[in-house]
Amino acid sequence: MTAQVSSDKRSAVSRLWNDKESRSVMIQVITIGALFALFFYLGVNAYLNLKAIGKDLSFEFLWQPASYDINQTLIEYTSRSTHFRAMIVGLLNTLLVAVAGIMLATILGFIVGVLRLTKNWLVNRIAYCYVEALRNVPLLLWILLIHGVVVGTLPAVRDALGLGDIFFLSNRGLYAPSATFEPLFLATVIAFIAGIVFSIWFKRRAKKIQEETGRILPVLWTVLAAILLFPIVVFLVTGLPVQWSIPELKGFNFAGGFSIKPEFLALWLALSIYTSAFIAEIVRSGILAVAHGQTEAAGALGLRTNRTLQLIVVPQALRVIVPPLTSQYLNLTKNSSLAIAIGYMDIVATIGGISLNQTGREMECMALVLIIYLSFSLSISMFMNWYNKRIKLVER
Repeated sequence: MTAQVSSDKRSAVSRLWNDKESRSVMIQVITIGALFALFFYLGVNAYLNLKAIGKDLSFEFLWQPASYDINQTLIEYTSRSTHFRAMIVGLLNTLLVAVAGIMLATILGFIVGVLRLTKNWLVNRIAYCYVEALRNVPLLLWILLIHGVVVGTLPAVRDALGLGDIFFLSNRGLYAPSATFEPLFLATVIAFIAGIVFSIWFKRRAKKIQEETGRILPVLWTVLAAILLFPIVVFLVTGLPVQWSIPELKGFNFAGGFSIKPEFLALWLALSIYTSAFIAEIVRSGILAVAHGQTEAAGALGLRTNRTLQLIVVPQALRVIVPPLTSQYLNLTKNSSLAIAIGYMDIVATIGGISLNQTGREMECMALVLIIYLSFSLSISMFMNWYNKRIKLVER
């Protein structure tokens, strides 16, 4: 009787295993269980090893004074601030260079990608050399080279290049006026937001009217008036509610205004230019993926080349461009960790560098850095996946 029950159990398991869907579920359950077991083992092992050398897992060090300076801060920070505030400063610096780099790399990449397809032989070859020269040299070398050029070729502070006694460029960075906003400036901000909301509504309304009647409304000029002209009028009516601080040379450096450090400039340019080479090839392949008959049909309708590219080619090419473009945005964000090579104080240099060395909390610091970069990457992926779904081809 026992042998029969055992045989029935084996046959039931065999039937489940031979069923394709059941086998797929079983493999996934086993894999997830194995991964959880591995992470549990690694966690317990790390805890026991730390305990053996007299350490514990604690994040109390975040509230202790950091006792080091940071050369570029977007929020108030002194050497007496906590490690937590130093981490926030590093996080904002990382976010700043990542966002600025993504914007510039996208613009350069699209321009070079389009130029790679031009029939002008000289422009085509220049774009080709740009792409091949950049993407075949390690990024770290470009960062060091551009940093050396910025620091080595720009003049000293006393001989800074000036523009109207307002902007100054030297080997210590770019100095520009800083603004202090008065309470009435809130009206300008509200006007700008209202202009954006109105522009979105008007664009959708104009598209609907065009589809129903064929009448084309002046969308571009209306949007520009709503987003730019209306806030400017409000800004002037409220009495220019902004106070400006102009940089002035005092002693060995400039005082007043704000400065963009050469480390940021070098890292921003290196990341943007390097990544733009890869984006250019993605854009080129996306445009080539659009059937040539689309371009011929646009030409038959009398559309100019630039309008054909804007209205027909690029919207269809985006469905091919966006997925690999996401990977380049992720790479740029993660590559910003090379900032430590030129002294730019990002999240790796602050909490993952100086704070780690001062406190000896390597597990905690590295866990925080890992979580921050993971959050950045997941946020970028989530946004790009949302955008990709919006532009995908909907079959009827």
